Amino acid sequence: MWDVLREYLDIDDPDSINLQMFNSFLDGSKSGIEMSAVCNATGLVPQSGGLNFPPCSRFELADVCKPTEDGGSLAAHGTTEVVSSLARDGTPVPHHLAMGTYVVIEATGDYAKQCFREYHMLQDQSGRYASLYRPTHMIGMELGISVASTVLRGEPTGCPIGFHADVAATAKRELKKGEKLDGEGGHCVWGRQMPAADSLALGALPLGLASDVTLRHDVAAGAVLTYDDVEIDPSNSALTARKEMESAFKAGQDN
Repeated sequence: MWDVLREYLDIDDPDSINLQMFNSFLDGSKSGIEMSAVCNATGLVPQSGGLNFPPCSRFELADVCKPTEDGGSLAAHGTTEVVSSLARDGTPVPHHLAMGTYVVIEATGDYAKQCFREYHMLQDQSGRYASLYRPTHMIGMELGISVASTVLRGEPTGCPIGFHADVAATAKRELKKGEKLDGEGGHCVWGRQMPAADSLALGALPLGLASDVTLRHDVAAGAVLTYDDVEIDPSNSALTARKEMESAFKAGQDN
């Protein structure tokens, strides 16, 4: 964890940050939450196995982030993925996009492919896919624009149109009956992105409810936790809100 924080964020002092929050950035939970928000606001659908974090430079996005049937790494069209700035052996990826954002688009005809070329977009080898990226995102500075847009114009910069994606609590290690889960970025679970329909069918425990609840029995490392795995107060306001959301948004459908 510290190697990554020093390399990419210039953070050396553990007292200067919320350690659990930053750990959720590194264990995949934050990525799952953010990409689920994207899915629920756009109609994109998560890959069945969740995010895979393929190592990729900013110049390789169109070659890597396309469906496997076309030579890429994605399970399907119209989905989300987060690329890793580290190769599988832990070495840094040159020209990484650690602090950036991107989108990969597909040409539906020859004219679009021609535009990709004419505008010097970063294309894959076939010319059918192209990427756009920003090397940085300004996080809190961008938040003010969203607030102003909502308050002054009544226009959100992003809001859910349906329940397409969920983030399920997944065991980081062997968990034992009686353990109390410590939530996002903790020692017990991380958040796996998954299609909402799969999550509901499984009865998966949302990551947001995986804090300060006790396990009813052992859970294997890598297993997705379910509601049946934990003791949770039925009067919990977060649980009530979650159940209301499930009723309001049918999984996989735009509302």
